Amino acid sequence: MSKEEMDKTAKKKLIDIAHRWYDQMTGGGVPSISLPTRTKRNIEYDDESEVWKYGDRESVRSAGNAKSALHLLKMAYVIWFLKKQILENRSSTLRELYYISEGWKKAKFGAQDESNFLIEDLEILTDLQREAFHLRPEEDGATIFGPLRLKEQTRRGEREIHCQDDVGEAGYQIPNNVESVEFVDHDAKFIIAIETGGMYARLIENGFDADHNAILVHLKGQPARSTRRCLNKLNDKFGIPVVVFTDGDPWSYRIYASVAYGAIKSAHMSELLATPKAQFIGVQPSDIRDYNLPSDHLTERDVAALHAELTDPRFATDYWREQINLQLSLNLKSEQQAFAAKGLDFVTKEYLPARLSDMGII
Repeated sequence: MSKEEMDKTAKKKLIDIAHRWYDQMTGGGVPSISLPTRTKRNIEYDDESEVWKYGDRESVRSAGNAKSALHLLKMAYVIWFLKKQILENRSSTLRELYYISEGWKKAKFGAQDESNFLIEDLEILTDLQREAFHLRPEEDGATIFGPLRLKEQTRRGEREIHCQDDVGEAGYQIPNNVESVEFVDHDAKFIIAIETGGMYARLIENGFDADHNAILVHLKGQPARSTRRCLNKLNDKFGIPVVVFTDGDPWSYRIYASVAYGAIKSAHMSELLATPKAQFIGVQPSDIRDYNLPSDHLTERDVAALHAELTDPRFATDYWREQINLQLSLNLKSEQQAFAAKGLDFVTKEYLPARLSDMGII
């Protein structure tokens, strides 16, 4: 879909929400919206798409009570602002939207979490990503380094980039709107998505991309939606296997889950953002034991998070139950960089090749 077509679609779907309210009122009803309940109890596995989506539980926001009426008022203001923004071909960040509401009197947001949540409501109601509304996140995009050629639409026109030959060692920066990028071709056997900048730099410095024909993607911690969309598109278009390399702690397992299974708060976009075939390569709790990695004891918060993951349907597999229970018994966690205790080449020459071979990727 071209930018002009997307703008037209986004504007129409936003206005349609207001039209539905108008029809409800002229029909003698009270304006309302119905939205899925956004909790882990309301996510279900969809066999056809192989991703986790929201289930049938819904909540209704009706102008029949003061709290929900105020929410609909704020939504009306946001729809007006987004329509204006699209017509003027402008863009804003989620943070700017929060501050713009300062002039909306009773429709002013009390906190940015509130405005972010409302934008998620609009994504669900329109079945569009927030980028279609010309909204940008605050954070910079993650980066890619490896044997991948792409075309990017810029203000100066289209340009073609090779993500090894045409970029510095930081790699190609993923734009906020990945739909403006066309992946042309590649020479990769697999993609490795890496949590930390230190490990991403280690793999580049050690020539891991060239030695194994690998595309390296820096997740920058919890990955931005643009990063997850990029992984999804690469895997979908080329069928390249994706592996996720994180620290060995419960918070990092959730990073993997957001890539492979989809995040609970963006389950309405799972088909676009999740890569169901992505595999977890480590750091595994069994690696902490088998390699005797430098480690720290779990905190009470870590233990609570691990127990929560045991009840999370996205982790309801034999593999994850075994690994999480092992970690609880070890009472240890470890970072990616802990492999450096065995030498700066150990992770690229021994650990990753062994794991990739066991997984049937190389």
